[in-house]
Amino acid sequence: MLASMGALYRPLTIGTTACRAPSAVSGVPSVLRNPMRPNPRKRPHRSRLVLAGLATLAMAAASLATALNAGAAVPPPPSGWTTVFSDDFTGAAGTGVNTGNWLYDLGHGYAGGAGNWGTGEVESMTNSTQNVYQDGSGHLVIKPVRDGSGNWTSGRIETQRTDFAAPAGGKLRIEASIQQPNVSGAAALGYWPAFWALGAAARPVGATNWPGIGEWDVMEDINGLSSEFGTLHCGVSPGGPCNETTGIGSGQRACGGCQTGYHTYALEYDRSVSPEQLRWYLDGNNFFTVNANQVDATTWNNATHHGFFIILNVAIGGGFPGAFGGGPTGSTASGVPMNVDYVAVYTSGGGSTPPPTASATPTGGGTGGVNAYATIQAESANAQSGTQTEATTDTGGGQDVGFIANGDWLQFNNVNFGSTAARQFNGRVASGAAGGVSGLVEVRLDSRSNSPIGSFAVGNTGGWQSWRTVPANVSAVTGTHTVYITFTSGQPADFVNLNWLSFGH
Repeated sequence: MLASMGALYRPLTIGTTACRAPSAVSGVPSVLRNPMRPNPRKRPHRSRLVLAGLATLAMAAASLATALNAGAAVPPPPSGWTTVFSDDFTGAAGTGVNTGNWLYDLGHGYAGGAGNWGTGEVESMTNSTQNVYQDGSGHLVIKPVRDGSGNWTSGRIETQRTDFAAPAGGKLRIEASIQQPNVSGAAALGYWPAFWALGAAARPVGATNWPGIGEWDVMEDINGLSSEFGTLHCGVSPGGPCNETTGIGSGQRACGGCQTGYHTYALEYDRSVSPEQLRWYLDGNNFFTVNANQVDATTWNNATHHGFFIILNVAIGGGFPGAFGGGPTGSTASGVPMNVDYVAVYTSGGGSTPPPTASATPTGGGTGGVNAYATIQAESANAQSGTQTEATTDTGGGQDVGFIANGDWLQFNNVNFGSTAARQFNGRVASGAAGGVSGLVEVRLDSRSNSPIGSFAVGNTGGWQSWRTVPANVSAVTGTHTVYITFTSGQPADFVNLNWLSFGH
């Protein structure tokens, strides 16, 4: 009966896991991030305020081996796969996480988002090494702690990167080796460990656009049940095609030994099959699958066809634990950690990242104007607002457009898409933005007041000249248009540099 109830607690109409609401069976992590901090970057001469079935056998074998061997290195990618991100947590004992890879969520919710992370959980998230630290033996420790007054603190971290996406026609795999908190019975009431991912567009707006931007709950457990819940959240809330705030979930699945040892939890998004699939794995075994045709195409695309960021946290209390007996209580044990051996992201197949540089005729014919399918240098914009050019150290040299913040834009005239519709957009971006500072790079046609036809989110990439190509999907476009690249952020600080852009089919 409980399993049929689904996730009862999800972000209250405003957040995604950010704002979760009670989650009975499908589970629902909380997602509203830490308060955004201003970007201290100086801008010279600016007047603006600075203000398919189973995964490959090789992948399954690697996952199972890791489950049995805590402390093992991140598994190498099987043939045909590429590792695009990993963290083995090999820092010195008692140190915090690598902030080049992760940012800390702080307090009881994202700035501008729902309180108590939208789920009713009671802890305050911190960046203290009492709550989040590396143990010196290759593990991340996230430990909820209750003080003498009964107040709880815990840890919640997110990847700096928000561009984990399955290439068109390819696959994405998000995986971690985790030991759930080893606590049960009355001492476990209120414990809520989670490993999950949230659509990139959630970050700039405090997850107030949940659940439409997609939430993938790879692993959740509550109240020390030694279980696993896997869930897709999408559509609108309440109700909608994804039955929110419950979502489309696996229900409670037994996870024997998941509190006493490390096990591998993974989710694959497969765009190489029709219909597309999301598949959940425990130690290499596919235990739950969602097919794209279970919802309408727009809902599916909005929940999957873009970048994601990863979240690890241990919440205390809230609607999901409440649906299984409640907590925390005076009997709940303090200081029982979730331990993480590694996190890795792999991709397979699909298109390549760099766009073509030739100025050939757009696919499908068409003459004149700027070729949408060649590299369009950002500094070649016909008009702009709020940006500046600067020398770049990116491959090929030349200039990039920098000092970009909320409200800035670039205009490119006579961009020719030909008669075969473009459906992809690539942006070459770099960012040295401070923790919590991020924004959206958006594509609009013919007027800056028109709705974006596509966008991607970007935060710190490791530096203002640390370049990365980020793909996004766009609504089908043909013909010749004025293209506006607009920049939207929830704070006034600079958040991105742009070197070039291009479109694809």
